[in-house]
Amino acid sequence: MLNWPGQPYPLGATFNGSGTNFALFSEVAERVELCLFDDDGSETRVEVTQTTAHVWHTYLPDVQPGQRYGYRVHGPYDPANGHRCNPAKLLLDPYAKAIDGEVSADPSLYSYTPAQPGVVDDAAHLNTDDSAGATMKSVVVNPFFDWGHDRPPGHEYHELVIYEAHVRGLTMTHPLVPEHLRGTYAALGHPAIVSYLKDLGVTAVELMPVHQFVNDTHLQDRGLSNYWGYNTIGFLAPHGAYAAGGTRGQQVQEFKAMVKTLHEADIEVILDVVYNHTAEGNHLGPTLSFRGLDNRAYYRLVDDDLAHYFDTTGTGNSLLMRSPHVLQLIMDSLRYWVTEMHVDGFRFDLAATLARQFHEVDRLSAFFDIVQQDPVISQVKLIAEPWDLGSGGYQVGGFPPLWTEWNGRYRDTVRDFWRGEPATVPELASRLTGSSDLYEGGGRTPSASINFVTAHDGFTLRDLVVYEKKRNEANGEDNRDGESHNRSWNCGVEGPTDDPQINALRARQQRNMLATLLLSQGVPMIAHGDEIGRTQGGNNNGYCQDNPTTWMDWDLDDDSRELLAFTQHLIRLRHDHPVLRRSKFFTGAPTQEGGLRDVAWFDTSGDEMNAEDWDADYARTLMVFLNGEAITEPDVYGERIVDDSFLVLFNGHHEDVEFTVPARTYGERWSMIACTDPEVPVDDADGILTAGEKISVTARSVLVLGRPPLEPGTPPVTEVR
Repeated sequence: MLNWPGQPYPLGATFNGSGTNFALFSEVAERVELCLFDDDGSETRVEVTQTTAHVWHTYLPDVQPGQRYGYRVHGPYDPANGHRCNPAKLLLDPYAKAIDGEVSADPSLYSYTPAQPGVVDDAAHLNTDDSAGATMKSVVVNPFFDWGHDRPPGHEYHELVIYEAHVRGLTMTHPLVPEHLRGTYAALGHPAIVSYLKDLGVTAVELMPVHQFVNDTHLQDRGLSNYWGYNTIGFLAPHGAYAAGGTRGQQVQEFKAMVKTLHEADIEVILDVVYNHTAEGNHLGPTLSFRGLDNRAYYRLVDDDLAHYFDTTGTGNSLLMRSPHVLQLIMDSLRYWVTEMHVDGFRFDLAATLARQFHEVDRLSAFFDIVQQDPVISQVKLIAEPWDLGSGGYQVGGFPPLWTEWNGRYRDTVRDFWRGEPATVPELASRLTGSSDLYEGGGRTPSASINFVTAHDGFTLRDLVVYEKKRNEANGEDNRDGESHNRSWNCGVEGPTDDPQINALRARQQRNMLATLLLSQGVPMIAHGDEIGRTQGGNNNGYCQDNPTTWMDWDLDDDSRELLAFTQHLIRLRHDHPVLRRSKFFTGAPTQEGGLRDVAWFDTSGDEMNAEDWDADYARTLMVFLNGEAITEPDVYGERIVDDSFLVLFNGHHEDVEFTVPARTYGERWSMIACTDPEVPVDDADGILTAGEKISVTARSVLVLGRPPLEPGTPPVTEVR
């Protein structure tokens, strides 16, 4: 086969229209073979002889898109010194842009052959069985795609309503999606799904992992699979099983078409990415790619025991974040997904691990420095899951200014308030107003807080009000897996019931938490299906359930339709009113002389809350005034923003509570805009309240009142103190 020297950059396989350049980093390699595979599985090996700064490279003028390939690296197998090269193992290209096939449970994938229990890393027991027939293959892809006039929607953070979704879970049972497309990128871009998302009102989808991942063999042995996908092996490759059109590069084209369609609907695409570990596991794991290429360059090893991996992720390994080659791989991957695949941002799984150059989490680590100065990545959405499993890993509020964070304290506070925990009112007030206690000190804004009540990990919103105990038996781990402290409340009966009062309360509690979420400053994130009451039957760890347990049930009953309509109404309300999604924190002060403060808090008598009110452990009520005429930040044209003002009444008591509308200083007439009790009239003549009027607010409910701004020329009313 014709074989030219090629170039060391870019890394990976790059088709230029006539042939393909191959470039692979390995400092430890002594020889590298490029292996090409025909459709019948026959293998052709090409010796790669050119090296530049530890990059092995060659150019094959006859290789076209669709060609499957892999590498064999000859070098030391010396686990005690951190080296695990084994040319019998076919290795994936870390920069592969498409991957074909699956990993089997074949013993040939492992570089050791235990002669007896406990003997696994001894070089004398090296496994020399060829793994090519049991592993995935990298694929050369065609980079050309007609993007037309595609452009990123470019929503500001405070304009986002994020919808966390799973490619399969969202689309597998939709009746309008053709059966052969369900569970694929094509399904997510299907008009039925896009129309649903548009009608719901979300402005971004946050896709659970779509990087190529490995289906764990121990799950397959139990008849299960890795549904969530937090087990990446290909950081530039879209997961092949989510493609309807094939896995010889078609997955790349299909993913791009999906993004283009969502962009046309003004919906951004954010990827949940896993750069903290790989699918190769610990020292007992398979040799699939990085381990056999250059183990010490990619993985963090135990300092005084290089045969074992340092693990802050709970998966068996952690990538070496102080390695320039790991940092280059991550940044090249991120740039590729933005520039070539047109995604709009990333949510970083266990992001605290990315900040561990050594042992401690360091917000000044090299990774954050590189992101800060990168002209591409610094301009997209950056969302951190701000914790990992290592010491000091809980870092909510600790990320640099460019970053936003999943606010775990928001989730816990909202759940605690609505299940009746004491002393939650002050904390709830902080979470409602953007968590300034966590983010303002770092020069950040309310948008740094990604607010959520539920996510893929844990109970669904419906299960949060139906179960207090997890039901994970189907996972095959004797119900030991998953979180046991869920901050949930079953409303009086564990599991489903026919009791109409309990079911009404459960429906109201779901609306309460959705209303709280969508009325809070910051960025709301809804887990897919929560808007229709999706249940997992109490399973709070659906990572291995690729079946109706985790899929959306599109056969909606009346309760589901009512919850969906309520969610749509609240999202529209948020979209229409800037005061509900401010880009700066409240100050608690007037913005003009004689004006009202931008936010004010009241007790049930309509009087402003004092220190004693805030300190009352027994308090379960809160009334907040949001001043739409005190928004200091201008619009995109530099014009002053004037909005309606709102009173939001929260009753967390188990009984109805009488509230008094505050004095006319804050508004003469108020309209009922929304209520989590469906029996309360809103948007009609019976839903008008006047200053000083008393109103009974249903037990465990939220009531939203609104008034228009003062007419132009009307003098402001001096605030009563």
